[in-house]
Amino acid sequence: MEEKRGRREETLPLPPEVEEALCRCGGIAGLTGRLPEDELLNRESALYRALADPLRLKILAMLAVQPLCVCVIREVLGIADSKLSYHLGVLKKAGLIAGEAQGNWIIYRLTAGGVVWARQVAGDARD
Repeated sequence: MEEKRGRREETLPLPPEVEEALCRCGGIAGLTGRLPEDELLNRESALYRALADPLRLKILAMLAVQPLCVCVIREVLGIADSKLSYHLGVLKKAGLIAGEAQGNWIIYRLTAGGVVWARQVAGDARD
């Protein structure tokens, strides 16, 4: 038994195949060293959160057809400006879309990363 922060914890035996594999990779330290950096995991997590909403996927699918202004996206989705602004902000923060001012309008288009995900969304729709 091991003393930790004033409590006693039992060390449980590992299944032989897990223990052997863990030893081969350098133990807990070796396993930990093989994990992606937290910054990468945080970026990936934000990306997947952005892709987890059907409205945002629909926006990506629309922008895969052509760049659009907010008024067209709002008309297709039938949602309030504030809700659309929120969803566009999430997609922008995840690096999936970019907006460019053209006169009184902001034209949204897919980024290179957005193109990759929009193709996957479109591919899923065809299956």
